[in-house]
Amino acid sequence: MKPLPKFVLAACAILSASTVVNAGGEGWSDDFEASSKLAAAEGKDMLVDFTGSDWCGWCIKLNKEVFSHDEFKDGVKDGYVLVEIDYPKDKSKLSAETIAQNEGLKEEYAIAGYPTILLMDGKGRPFAKTGYQKGGPVSYVESLKELSAVREARDEAFEKASKLEGVAKAKMLMETLKSMGLSEALLAKFYGDEIETIKASDPSDESGYIKGIEQKGKFAEFQGKLNALASKGEFKEALALTNDTITSGGFEDGLLQQLLFLKGMIHAELGEFTKALESLDKADAAVPESPMSGQITAVKAKISKMQEKESVQETEKSED
Repeated sequence: MKPLPKFVLAACAILSASTVVNAGGEGWSDDFEASSKLAAAEGKDMLVDFTGSDWCGWCIKLNKEVFSHDEFKDGVKDGYVLVEIDYPKDKSKLSAETIAQNEGLKEEYAIAGYPTILLMDGKGRPFAKTGYQKGGPVSYVESLKELSAVREARDEAFEKASKLEGVAKAKMLMETLKSMGLSEALLAKFYGDEIETIKASDPSDESGYIKGIEQKGKFAEFQGKLNALASKGEFKEALALTNDTITSGGFEDGLLQQLLFLKGMIHAELGEFTKALESLDKADAAVPESPMSGQITAVKAKISKMQEKESVQETEKSED
């Protein structure tokens, strides 16, 4: 019996979907460290484009519609240092040092898809994320100005929070971190000091923020391990990882639903259709009428058809 092809990789894509863009050319640097130093020295932010320059359709589209235009270059030159972190199919485009740098940055910034465009301060701390947008270069520059205001608001709020105490300090820091719209993995990586301050200022976790961010951080770590196993076809190991994570993680609501969903997909990949359907039923019950309900229903229907087909084949084989 053949397993359901690429079910787990598809599931991982569903749960960590990302938009896709490209940069390159005049005005862009591929040296992250040098760009960070330049941004800090000149009081600028960095616009860092994680891209696939020779294969990513949306990357090529953004470059053509936005990055290659003078209106974009002129609009960002005073506020941003432009950095391209490229993952081309043709590796001969990059030096060995650049390839090694880019792979390290991919892991450090938890890049799951291309393009991912992160806006960062001169210390390399991201404060906003964007991607392809319609409207051309002028519109894109305007959207960047709005995102730059997020960094200004962040800095002002951190300054105000430094003068507060207790739960008030924790809540201001919490709201500021949430306002940036970054993943928990990025917040944990680059805003660890602020998270520790929230813990110290609100030791009883009245807001529930620390519990939530720790769970999401664990889930992001789990997804990285699962993706690695799935890409190598190690689905029994992936199932063991998922079971251990469900048992020991203390996950609730939406995150528990996603774990059960992934468990069902792994069972399907292994051809264990009954167990797959059981896990998907549990996923649906974890958060009734959730945004994932439609996706779960569609996957269950597909697996049921696979199960029926297998049953027919086994019946015909026994009759022969």
